[in-house]
Amino acid sequence: MRVAVVAGPDPGHAFPAIALSLALIAAGDEPILFTGSRWVDAARAAGVETEPLKGLAPRPGDDDLDAGARIHGRAAYISTELLPDLRDVSADLVVSDILTAGGGLAAEQLGIPWVELSPHPLYSPSRGLPPIGSGLAPGIGLRGRLRDTLMRAATGRSIKQGLAQRSEARVSVGLPAVDPGPAARLIATIPALEVPRPDWPEHAHLVGPLLWEPTEEVLEPSMGSDPLVMVAPSTAHTGAVGMLEAAVDGLEGAGVRLIASVLEGSDGQHPEWVRAGLGRQDVMLRDASVLVCGGGHGMLAKAMLAGVPTVIVPGGGDQWELANRAARGGSAVIVRPADAGSIRDAVLRVLADSSFADAARAAAKTASDVRDPVAVCREVVAGGVPA
Repeated sequence: MRVAVVAGPDPGHAFPAIALSLALIAAGDEPILFTGSRWVDAARAAGVETEPLKGLAPRPGDDDLDAGARIHGRAAYISTELLPDLRDVSADLVVSDILTAGGGLAAEQLGIPWVELSPHPLYSPSRGLPPIGSGLAPGIGLRGRLRDTLMRAATGRSIKQGLAQRSEARVSVGLPAVDPGPAARLIATIPALEVPRPDWPEHAHLVGPLLWEPTEEVLEPSMGSDPLVMVAPSTAHTGAVGMLEAAVDGLEGAGVRLIASVLEGSDGQHPEWVRAGLGRQDVMLRDASVLVCGGGHGMLAKAMLAGVPTVIVPGGGDQWELANRAARGGSAVIVRPADAGSIRDAVLRVLADSSFADAARAAAKTASDVRDPVAVCREVVAGGVPA
């Protein structure tokens, strides 16, 4: 089958789209990826047919402070820019990233079935959960359920506003105001990061994390037998800043080695016991005893799959939610606000208590309880709705 995969330039969304494209190729299918120009050459080098996704740049008058307008209003514009390219590739299916909704709108305009890709846990509202982003566990007992009900009511206005913005965007490109939704949803996370809910959406499928390494380079740690601490500063624009510097300052003299994954490379100005630069994160994790990260989904999923406990310095976006889910699972310690001393204390705590590593290994074992995303896509193309 010919599959058009659509995702924006943020690494947390572009990388899973590349990973899915590679999975489709391995299964004998023909994907074409539309993504931000930043990753076009890298995706092509990995063997994926890739074209720049048009319409990503903000236009005069766009309000990027309004998340709903940014997602839905720009989605309408992206869909009009994507339409000619989508016609040319004769796609049997479109897979559209949840934040790049223009792919789904374009598919619907052309009458092509489409699937939504969520490269993180399911973040749809639920009558059984507090609002996503609060970081709270579901309330227990009468008081807990009342708390969740009141919190959901408080966020209801924003949800309704988002639905109205989506309807407006749909109408602007000639589609009915009521959104029928995708034929299926790929929830690309490790089950350990999901939260049970009484109203799991129909046709939403846990498919496991979709992970891709943007380099084949291997960054070697400094020599020695001290525990290896890996640091992965957030790549999200909402991530905490200064994490690497604080970790280096705090862990100096702590009897550890440090290796840092830096997407844009490193200036090399670090002590002898520190290595920093671009390198495969999955390889770094093989020898790491603990990871310090921002709590972005991709990095957190990699750590869980490797059975490595984490110290999380969450920024904005969904990082607070994910950090608390990991902490409730027992594999993580949250540091917020962060400074050199608090990062040092948290790392030493994790290194001294084996229960964190035990919980991370337990999380890794949940990864087998998922569906194959390619199989879900094929079922949609075959005309059935995945069960």
